[in-house]
Amino acid sequence: MSFNGKVLRVNLTEKSVKVEKLPEDYELYLGGRGLATKMFYDEVGPQVDPFSPENKLFFATGPLTGTAAPTGGRYMVVTKGPLTGTIASSNSGGYFGAELKFAGYDMIIIEGKAEKPVYLMIKDDHVELKDASHLWGKDVFETTDIMMEEIGDPRARVACIGPAGEKLVKFAAIMNDKHRAAGRTGVGAVMGSKNFKGIVVRGTKRPEVKDPAKFMEVVKEKIKKLRENGITGEGLPKLGTKVLDNIINQNGLYPTRNFQDSVFEFTDEVSGEALVEKGYLVKNMPCFGCPIACGRRVTLPNGIETEGPEYETGWAFGPDCGVSDLIAIVEANHLCNKYGLDTISAGSTIACAMEMYEKGIVKKEELGNGPELKFGSSEAVVFYTKQIGLREGIGDKLAEGSYRFAESYGHPEFAMVVKKQEIPAYDPRGAQGHGLEYATSNRGGCHVRGYMISPEILGAPEKIDPQALEGKAEWVKAFQDLTAVIDAGGLCLFTSFALGADDYADLINAALGWNKSTEEILKIGERIWNLERKFNLEAGIDPSQDTLPKRLLEEPVKEGPNKGQVVHLDQLLPKYYEVRGWSKEGIPTEEKLKELGIL
Repeated sequence: MSFNGKVLRVNLTEKSVKVEKLPEDYELYLGGRGLATKMFYDEVGPQVDPFSPENKLFFATGPLTGTAAPTGGRYMVVTKGPLTGTIASSNSGGYFGAELKFAGYDMIIIEGKAEKPVYLMIKDDHVELKDASHLWGKDVFETTDIMMEEIGDPRARVACIGPAGEKLVKFAAIMNDKHRAAGRTGVGAVMGSKNFKGIVVRGTKRPEVKDPAKFMEVVKEKIKKLRENGITGEGLPKLGTKVLDNIINQNGLYPTRNFQDSVFEFTDEVSGEALVEKGYLVKNMPCFGCPIACGRRVTLPNGIETEGPEYETGWAFGPDCGVSDLIAIVEANHLCNKYGLDTISAGSTIACAMEMYEKGIVKKEELGNGPELKFGSSEAVVFYTKQIGLREGIGDKLAEGSYRFAESYGHPEFAMVVKKQEIPAYDPRGAQGHGLEYATSNRGGCHVRGYMISPEILGAPEKIDPQALEGKAEWVKAFQDLTAVIDAGGLCLFTSFALGADDYADLINAALGWNKSTEEILKIGERIWNLERKFNLEAGIDPSQDTLPKRLLEEPVKEGPNKGQVVHLDQLLPKYYEVRGWSKEGIPTEEKLKELGIL
């Protein structure tokens, strides 16, 4: 119950579509990120080339997706990521995931490669591959409008790629509902490599839960908790994720000018408060079933109507590039949504290039007619975002991501990455646990796989010393396992500001008719984490890559509350391996894998 029990398998090479049963061992991996990772591992394996026809894309919902559970609109895209070479599982909200569930499917598997561009049209039980030649080259907004017109139902939902995915930009996103992104690790480029433009879906069925009365009782209780919490009931609804700008800056871990500094002097100009005060914010834009409504609809003085930017995006094109022009930040975000780009990697790659330009490594003649790549240039962030999305000029090199870009000049140290993926908007020299989370994340530099900013800075569920090392390994493991459960269930990570493991166990048990303890539910998360780790190791991502950029390990913070600090990863990592039950070298032991049912 709350699963439809159906998987839609689409073979692009054979132009075939067939419906299969959901695997019966879903109980071990729950759904979403978990079950898709297990099936990807079994069907494809770690050695696959991300751009080969043998790679597959799994669009996976969770058992709570499409239900009344708060934030029950999430879906995951699981594949092998071209940016990192790791197992990629990119999460998105909006309405697409719920609509897929309404059409009767828990998962779509895309395999093979089409001879020419195609897209998938789903109307409940009617499924067909359609020619997309007329859509190839079009941006996300145009593509969405045309696919909506062709399905002929304004209630349909679209997930698609833009030019960035078609041109295999290493950090291309899959966009749904125009402004929501399965953004990280380059999942959009995998779609592009398959000549697969997108999916339009309309469903009329509602997933059933085991005990509707009990489930609604639990749902109401959890929504009450979310509304009474200071972060989910007040901060996020009022200012969106950009409520964090001033908080993170005041705590001295707001990465500035490619992590050269940790405090941005113009934060007031680009904050969530500024978005409101300047009159750009129009209204909140909630995802499906969301009582938090952190999304933003904005209008700029030049007439651009768009959504965002989120905190990470605002930082990537703002402080990380030394830019204090909020209009330019919103425009760069808009271009990312239009072309289908991961905003974090796009902004961070431009920041990396700016430092290299200012240090004389990137030469002016390489920029063609483009503006100088100088920190603080609002013109540069807009111009080079467009160049990346279209792979024009130096944008063709930037489209490979900051690691490959910097390495091509012999200076990989300027790329602020973990496992080749750009790290987000928190300087870990100001939050040691968050640094450990970055270093050990299974999909490369990532803040949403164990959001240690929550306890270390925001005090949720309790406040802990951000510079303390004791107990951090245990915290990180607990947060990583819990996040895997949230992703597998089909909910949004932001609920974890107010809800704990017991709350998620309540929701899952009520929906599925289970009677599992919180410990058993968390074991599902630990199983997912260990299987992802096993995949990465077999893909050649060895434990030496559980590290951080040299700057963060060796260069102390220059000013602010964390002046003089570096990340003490050498002390944190051995304890983390021990807490995980892995070998001293960071390898899951045979005993641990057997305990989890992986072997």
